[in-house]
Amino acid sequence: MRLVILDRDGVINQESEAFIKTPEEWVPLPGSLAAIARLYKNGYTVVVASNQSGIARHLLSLDTLAAIHGRMKREVEAAGGKVDSIFFCPHGPGDACDCRKPKPGLFKQIAKRYGVKLEGIPMIGDSERDLQAARAVGGRPMLVKTGNGLKTLDEDHDVEESYDDLAAAAAQLVREIH
Repeated sequence: MRLVILDRDGVINQESEAFIKTPEEWVPLPGSLAAIARLYKNGYTVVVASNQSGIARHLLSLDTLAAIHGRMKREVEAAGGKVDSIFFCPHGPGDACDCRKPKPGLFKQIAKRYGVKLEGIPMIGDSERDLQAARAVGGRPMLVKTGNGLKTLDEDHDVEESYDDLAAAAAQLVREIH
């Protein structure tokens, strides 16, 4: 299995300081849907792993989050791609969970579900916490400069790989398999 794990906000869709609280607020970044389609068409199983503390903050319900994810999946499918599954942490920053990135719990759940080891698995994010979670499981942290990516690049001097956006990161992954 060829697996790739994507963060959601700032990677696939526009980041929002006020949180994405409705399906209408979910706006894909230019080229992101085509990038997911390209990964899918080249044999990648695309999984999303996202912190969603808006749940803990009572800014949206689980049903609303499901509607947001439904919209994302439909738009990806309309572009010719597929998001195989979505893993999310509903907890807030002060909760003592293992699933809120930078902790690796979401990635461990993915490994268990798919029966894979995570060493070297591409994990694409826009924040330091995404990179830290990837490093914690031996994944391949890939930073995109969208969302919080430029800020992260300025603050994290250990960024191994950075790309302008999801399309550029996807292009690199596809080049590597051909």
